[in-house]
Parts: sequence; C-alpha cells; structure tokens
Amino acid sequence: MTHSLLQVNNLVVEFPGRHGTLRALDNISFSIAPGEILGVVGESGAGKSLTGAAIIGLLEPPGRIASGEIVLNGERIDNLPNAKMRHIRGRKIGAIFQDPLTSLNPLYSVGRQLTETILTHLPVSPGEARARAISLLQDTGIPAAAERIDHFPHQFSGGMRQRVVIALALAAEPQLIVADEPTTALDVSIQAQIISLLKKLCRERGVGVMLITHDMGVIAETCDRVAVLYAGRVAEIGPVHDVINQPAHPYTAGLMAAIPDMAVDRERLYQIDGTMPRLNAIPQGCAFNPRCTKTFDKCRQVRPDLIPAGATRAACWLHETCL
Repeated sequence: MTHSLLQVNNLVVEFPGRHGTLRALDNISFSIAPGEILGVVGESGAGKSLTGAAIIGLLEPPGRIASGEIVLNGERIDNLPNAKMRHIRGRKIGAIFQDPLTSLNPLYSVGRQLTETILTHLPVSPGEARARAISLLQDTGIPAAAERIDHFPHQFSGGMRQRVVIALALAAEPQLIVADEPTTALDVSIQAQIISLLKKLCRERGVGVMLITHDMGVIAETCDRVAVLYAGRVAEIGPVHDVINQPAHPYTAGLMAAIPDMAVDRERLYQIDGTMPRLNAIPQGCAFNPRCTKTFDKCRQVRPDLIPAGATRAACWLHETCL
C-alpha cells in the first residue's frame, strides 16, 4: 500500500433544524490509496451517499461538515471556498452517479459535454480536446467512437450512457473517482461489463475509487477493501476477502447471510430483524444493539470505536479482548 490519496478523518456531517441538530455522519474515518477501490456498503440511510457528497463538496443545504477533515493528496479540501472546490471537483475528483440520464445534458451531444470538460480543466486546443474525447469513448468501450461522439444521450442505451458518464468522469484525468451506485439501474450482464471496465481503468491509470453500493456481490467482485456503514458510523472496515468471508461485526455478518446462495435450498431468505434507526432516535451505546442477537449490557451503554478484530477493524465490544 502506497501513501494515502484520500484521507477522511473524524468526519461529522450535521443537519440543523427547528427541533435540533441531526448528526447524519458521526466521526467517519477511512483512507484510499492510489489505484485502490474502496467499497462503501450498508442499508439505505446508513450514510453512504452522504459521505460521497461531502467528499465531492455537494452537500445539500442545510447539511454541513461540522468537524473533521477531508485531505486529498496532502491538501485539505473540506474548508475550501466554492469556486476553488468547483475546480477540484472536475480536475482532481470525478463523479459517477446512479442514473446516467440525469448526469448528462440531453440538449448537448456527448462530444460537446466531453470536450467542454476537457477544455475547462486541461491546457489543450479544441482539436486536441475532441481527439481526447474520442479516445476516452474508445477506452470505455463505445463502438465507432469517432461517429458516435456527435450523438446525443437519448441515442445511447443505458449501459452505453453509463460508459459515457465514466468517460466524462475521467476526462480531466482525476486522481479520485466517487462512484455512487454506478450499476444499480443496469441489468446484470451490463453491470459485469461496467465493473470490469471500472477495474481496468483504475489499474491502468492509478486512480483511487470510492465505490458506493448496497450490493455485496458488486463489492466482492470489484473492491480491494470495504467499509460497512451503519447509522452514520463505520461498523467494520478491512480487506474485502476478510470482511466477506470472516465478518467481525454482527451487522456485517447479517448482510452476508442475507445474500441468496444458489447452492443452498431454503424456503426463506435470511433478514436482519428491525430497521435502521432514525437520526433523531439513535439508541444509546452501539447503534445496532436493538437488532443484534449478540448484544450485552455494555453494548446498550457505551458506543464502541473501531477496534482490531482479526484482519479487520470492527466497532463491536465482542472484540474488546483483542486490544
């Protein structure tokens, strides 16, 4: 592992309101190295997309970063003015969102959108920008790129549009890509192609990737490490093989057990009883304790931090003896 490309330290995101302040992210910390893909997984409401939005600088008001820091390649970016953050967002951080149709302007050809991005961030001529745009479309698997560059988004299929969005994210040669559910709206065969493409481009270009998803299958296929989020905190983080095969946190174990196994014949799928707590009703102690089958008194009283748990780190008092 080389130096950290992205370092998130004790990130806290809050939403002030009339009835008090809600803490949506609570002291989240992780890092991403160049060329590494970090998966961020959890149920809806766990804080996955909010973490990505905070890194990109696209928190919706009244959301705000209350404390902590985000460091990209040695430069702190969470406290930058909007104008400078806009430049970093295009130049150093690329973004891939869930629905490619909403990520592309329907009134402009994909070539215009690519070349405008390139010309904004790179010192090249219009001709060089167009040539680079065609090369990006070729690299992302768009057939007949030289002809299709002048087509509009509605002339592409869903999978091809997502490839265009990936090309757009790579247009300014970013160091980091935040991919928020990039395969959710696609069928399984196209998902596999997009995952393969993302891995290939990251390895070849040395780009770090934060891959946000709720699909553990995508995590297993794509990522080097995985962070499991629950109620705005990291429940477990570690190498993807260890987290999947030997989960140290009961919540991670529940997520893994809920994945259908084609080799096992059973009438009912496993589920984790209960639901994610609301932000104004986070229980005392470990936030997962009302749903956990292994809870004991300390779990209900004291909130655990991440502690060593074999090959991973887990926020669970079951591993207190490992300290």
